[in-house]
Amino acid sequence: MEDVLFSNVILRKEGPVATLIVNRPKALNALNWETTEDITAAIENARDDENILVIIITGAGDKAFVAGGDIAYMQKLTALEGRKFGQLGHKMCRTIETTEKPVIAAINGFCLGGGCELAMACDFRICTDKSKFGQPEVGLGLTAGFGGTQRLPRLVGKGMALQILYTGDNFDAQEALRIGLVNKVVSPDKLMDEVTAIANTIASKGPRAVNLTKAAVNAGMETDIDRSLAIEADIFGICFATVDQKEGMTAFLEKRKPNFSGK
Repeated sequence: MEDVLFSNVILRKEGPVATLIVNRPKALNALNWETTEDITAAIENARDDENILVIIITGAGDKAFVAGGDIAYMQKLTALEGRKFGQLGHKMCRTIETTEKPVIAAINGFCLGGGCELAMACDFRICTDKSKFGQPEVGLGLTAGFGGTQRLPRLVGKGMALQILYTGDNFDAQEALRIGLVNKVVSPDKLMDEVTAIANTIASKGPRAVNLTKAAVNAGMETDIDRSLAIEADIFGICFATVDQKEGMTAFLEKRKPNFSGK
C-alpha cells in the first residue's frame, strides 16, 4: 500500500485500486480552492499510474463524503472570483468524467452541494443508509455551480432535478436510490468493503474493454441514437485489435482464467 499526500487529500494505492480520500473532516470535507485543486491533481495522479485500474472517491471521517462548498471561503468571493471557482469545480469534475478509468463514489455521510456534484461526476455511486443528499444552493442565494444544473437532470430526469434544485431540500439514501442517483445503499460498516469488492471485480476484467466501454457510453450519451451506434461500432471494432481481446477469447475457449495486460 502506498499513500500519496496532498494538502487536503490522501490518495491511497493498493493493488489495482486507488482510493482518493477528501481529508478535511473538521470542515466536513467541504470544498475550498485548495481542496478542489487537490482532488483534480490526485485524480490525474491515479489516471497516469499504469498500475491503477479503478479509482474510488470517499471522504475522511464518518460524517461526510463532502458536505458542500466551503461557505466561509465562498462568502467573500466577488462575481469574477465566483466564476473562477465554478470553473475550477468544472475542471475537477470533468477530470473525473474524462479519465478513461472507472471512478466510483463511496458516499459515507453528507453529500450536499459541491459534494453531490463531485459524486455525480463519478461513474456510479454507492452510499450508506446514513447519507444525506441535496443541492441547497438556492437557500444561500446561489445556483449549483459545479455542474449540478447539468448532471442532475441527466441522472434523475428534468422534473425531479428541478424539484431538488428549486427547493434546496435534503433527502435520504432511500430516496436517492429510488430516483436513481445511487446504485446501492449499505450500512456504514460495509461501505468500503462493498465498493472495494466492486472495484476489484472491475479490475479483474479486460482493462482496455472497461476503458473503451466508458468512452462509448460517455460519447453516446451526448449525441443521437444513430451517431451513438456508429460510435459503439467503431469502439467494438477497436477491441478486436487489442491483445486483451485475443487473450480473453482464447482463455474462454481453453476454459482458463484470462491474463489481461491492458494492451
